[in-house]
Amino acid sequence: MATIRKATPEDAQTLVDLILELAAYERLLDEAEPSVDLLREHLSEEALTGCEALIAETDEGTAVGFALFFHNYSTFLTNAGLYVEDIFVKPTYRGEGLGFALLRRCAGIAEARGCRRM
Repeated sequence: MATIRKATPEDAQTLVDLILELAAYERLLDEAEPSVDLLREHLSEEALTGCEALIAETDEGTAVGFALFFHNYSTFLTNAGLYVEDIFVKPTYRGEGLGFALLRRCAGIAEARGCRRM
């Protein structure tokens, strides 16, 4: 069983490790250059990037997946939306509904914030 929680700046290294696993899975590892320091800064409440993330963890606290998202804005709808950049679950934890659970949590956040699209 896994739980999903909001990532904090202190989770930057964990997220970078998962991002690198995603890049390897997509065979794009040569293009991935995630920075722990920049991600830590971008995940802070004060950051202008609006970058947020969720982490899926086992009961033992092992990170097994993530979703990274941020707000966008529609001029036609004059309303915010939520853009999900990436969702990733480690291969050994796939098929347990974690990817769907991460997406569903993103949808709940979007709805709670009044976003008209995701």
